[in-house]
Amino acid sequence: MSTPSSTEVSYLLDSAGPTPRMSRGSLAMAWYGVVSAMFFVYIGAAMAVAYGTRDALIGIALAIAAYTFINILLSKRALHTRASVAQFSRTILGNSGSIVATIIFATVAIYYAVFEGIIVAFAFQAMFGGPMWMWSLIVVLYSTPLVVGRVRNFLDKLNGWLMPVYWLGLVAAVVIAGVKYGFESTWLTQGPELALPFASGGPGWLATFAAYMGSWIMMMYTVDYAAMGQRKDAVFHSNYTFGWLFYTLAFGVNALIGIFLTFTIPGVEASETGIAGGLVGLMGIFGLLVVFVSQTRINTANYWLAFENLALFGRRALKIKAPTWAFAVVGAILIYLIMLLPITEYILLALAWQGIVVTAWVGIAVTHAILDKIGEHGNVQDEDYRAFNRPGIIAWVVATTVGLLVLNLAPSGATWGPIVTTVLGAVLYLALQPVFKEKTALKDAVSHGMEPIPSKPEAVAV
Repeated sequence: MSTPSSTEVSYLLDSAGPTPRMSRGSLAMAWYGVVSAMFFVYIGAAMAVAYGTRDALIGIALAIAAYTFINILLSKRALHTRASVAQFSRTILGNSGSIVATIIFATVAIYYAVFEGIIVAFAFQAMFGGPMWMWSLIVVLYSTPLVVGRVRNFLDKLNGWLMPVYWLGLVAAVVIAGVKYGFESTWLTQGPELALPFASGGPGWLATFAAYMGSWIMMMYTVDYAAMGQRKDAVFHSNYTFGWLFYTLAFGVNALIGIFLTFTIPGVEASETGIAGGLVGLMGIFGLLVVFVSQTRINTANYWLAFENLALFGRRALKIKAPTWAFAVVGAILIYLIMLLPITEYILLALAWQGIVVTAWVGIAVTHAILDKIGEHGNVQDEDYRAFNRPGIIAWVVATTVGLLVLNLAPSGATWGPIVTTVLGAVLYLALQPVFKEKTALKDAVSHGMEPIPSKPEAVAV
């Protein structure tokens, strides 16, 4: 009997009956909670300060194009296979190797939850005073229940309702700042004022593009969210939910607003806390509302992905049999403790380091998605995979190691580190396929003995 293709494996597993999927609108609104991250406002402004507005905007345009291409590819695959990052990583890294990817994903999501949460705490402190530890605790206490159990179903709708508040708030900030300080065009022609640490080297537009590669964790976010969608909505989600429209708003529009506010409002620093404080100082309680809404929306994604992947790691690596809410409590405690540290001082350094690890994964994942456009079904069991997929593990370890060396030793390491890492990871994964003769980590035994599939698998209802 011939071995069924990966498409056939996916179809046969579907025949047992699909699991409930999110509707088009619910998934889109849940994902668009990410668009309002104050980080996107900050990073555009920071790049303009470092390299000038012109180079920053060129780099941002390139970042939008790269994110769009990669996420269209990965989201289509996730929508078809229903495989999350943890499940997809079994394919490219092997069962044991995927556990490493899971804890890295959880760690990075926790880091973002910490950073975005600090912004809310800072805004409350700027408005009402009081110690940061108190406001940080309040942020964690109200954020955690929002992503646990049935509350999250309501939150998907709430994110959609709150999105206009965020955008109207930013538009109001632009109008008020312009009326108060003048609508000058100099913010569009601003030259570099200073060199930011860990983000220097190479042409300004390339350095900006590389800085946005530090947020390629968004590719992992995309996979986990897209895995909850329906195949019939693949075109819509690829174009509008995870494609060009989202990144034009997230990176393009947010950056333009951040650049304008930074160069218009006197004394505003090109930092996330600086911009949040500027909004509160400019608009008072309404500015606080904008910060609260924006950070609460983005942190629903950060908290949920952090807790889910922390739970996966605990169950698979540590063999801890506990409900997800128990891991959520552990994650919340970790988030709060880290919030007490001066983490905002190390944002660019942390982005650079995590960017190396994540971009290596993305380079391998994109290469695999191109080589095997359909892939295995997400519900294949762990024991059906090899412990390690040698091409993926070797490519990831080597690319990450070289990337970190370039980052820390090369004069322009922050620019070239993530670029070298991505290219090297992709090339090694491609080159090692014929060496080890392993297209995926899926054991051959999985596909043996399966009955032939009907002639039109695409007709299966989702």
